[in-house]
Amino acid sequence: MAAEIHSRPQTARPVLLNKIEGHTDAVNAAVLIPKEDGVITVSEDRTIRVWLKRDSGQYWPSIYHTVSSPCSCMSYHHDSRRIFIGQDNGSVVEFLISEDFNKMNHVKTYPAHQNRVSAMVFSLESEWLVSTGHDKSLSWMCTQSGSMLGRHCFSAWASCLQYDHETQHAFVGDFSGHVTMLKLERQTYSIVTTLKGHEGSIGALWWDPVQRLLFSGASDHSVIMWDIGGRKGRTLLLQGHHERVQAVRYLQLTRQLVSCSADGGVAVWNMDTQREEAPQWLDSDSCQKCEQPFFWNIKQMWDTKTLGLRQHHCRKCGKAVCGKCSSKRSTFPIMGFEFPVRVCDDCFAVIKDEDRTPLATFHEGKHNIAHMDMDPSRGLMVTCGSDRIVKIWDMTQVVGCSLATGFSQR
Repeated sequence: MAAEIHSRPQTARPVLLNKIEGHTDAVNAAVLIPKEDGVITVSEDRTIRVWLKRDSGQYWPSIYHTVSSPCSCMSYHHDSRRIFIGQDNGSVVEFLISEDFNKMNHVKTYPAHQNRVSAMVFSLESEWLVSTGHDKSLSWMCTQSGSMLGRHCFSAWASCLQYDHETQHAFVGDFSGHVTMLKLERQTYSIVTTLKGHEGSIGALWWDPVQRLLFSGASDHSVIMWDIGGRKGRTLLLQGHHERVQAVRYLQLTRQLVSCSADGGVAVWNMDTQREEAPQWLDSDSCQKCEQPFFWNIKQMWDTKTLGLRQHHCRKCGKAVCGKCSSKRSTFPIMGFEFPVRVCDDCFAVIKDEDRTPLATFHEGKHNIAHMDMDPSRGLMVTCGSDRIVKIWDMTQVVGCSLATGFSQR
């Protein structure tokens, strides 16, 4: 059922420890069981499986449970051993796992959505189950009574969710590329703000309640850090992936961000450094360097008897420039550009070699990554995706890990 990998690389990169195989369809979520050599997986094949590591070094399922509809997501609370499974039919099923992880009892079924459940968070403090779905809604339900407390509808599919247990703020990413921040109450709610910055659907969110930072990954291949706590609208753009970003995790104690993309790319970003915001792109009817008209500037084209040029933008200064004035390419990690991007000739001339020093490392997961979970206290990461394979990684060579329990999020 699972193969143990013994090879150890000589360079700093993730070490593949185990591969778990056995699902017959895409694995939509996998979580590491804290303080146990175990993994919980849910899949399109309608199964919930708890895998425990045996003396042989292989992982075998101690629980194999089938439900009525494909499993789309899950939320596992280790202290209470309560697990919530989101399904393709819109319902959420709650189970209680035994102490030895060999048995799972059904507790309750929640009619949360009218379509596929995309993300969930269980809050033990309020006994709420907060969830999003492809019915374009956010719902929150009471886990004691099973009743619906509130619902908010969006204009697009709600794709991912994060929740602040202390302040009861929910962050919802959707397919339009927006992230909506809401304040939830028991019978009502209010929209705090809508964050706009991505050019594609939101694939992943992560909320750090200590520094009050929100991280979002999207199909535009980028990650954005939103400084919610600073209340000044500060954002940092991180570009290094070549496919849609589908998982993000911020390690608060080491100030590192781990992001995973659909092509198997794993990026580790150093956030413990001075970074600059990427500039807003400026609008102009002519090149802001040579003043040649752009192709829609009919008047200047007629007056100067010249053909209009295509507009580009310098990623460093944000000015609107023509192709001739922006022929150079450069990395600029301090603004989040880890691969060469277009810069104007003037900016290229002032970028020094030390300005090109990378602030992120990139690694290959060698499979489609749809979901990722980490246990930084042990330096472990688990990834899963449409190839039906679950991989367990040793990340201690690429992230600064600690045995401090402060890493884990509730």
